[in-house]
Amino acid sequence: MVAAIAALVWLYGNYNPGSHLLFPKCPFFVLTGLECPGCGSQRAIHHLLHLNIGQALQSNMLLVLSIPYLALGFWFEFAGTRGSPKAERIRTQMYGYRAIWVVLTVIVIFWVVRNLVQLS
Repeated sequence: MVAAIAALVWLYGNYNPGSHLLFPKCPFFVLTGLECPGCGSQRAIHHLLHLNIGQALQSNMLLVLSIPYLALGFWFEFAGTRGSPKAERIRTQMYGYRAIWVVLTVIVIFWVVRNLVQLS
């Protein structure tokens, strides 16, 4: 797993997905001309690896803003916090059933708003 992550970091660090045919294009965008919630994620990762935060935000703001949330989730999953009542309570609140619906709602709102902004 570490080798795969290192390979992806090298790949995205050395090649810009916006200008290389090596990277897949979004089928939703190709079919509709509209951006899905994930459109621009590959470019955002490339920009983040080069510390171009502004360009990463322009590519996919949702991805950039979700990094702390995702990092916290990985920490809860792999840091061995099970057993701490406080950590379990926070984990349940942040990643439980209700949180799933909140995250889904945020993704759908982002999807709609980013296309409305581009159409105007």
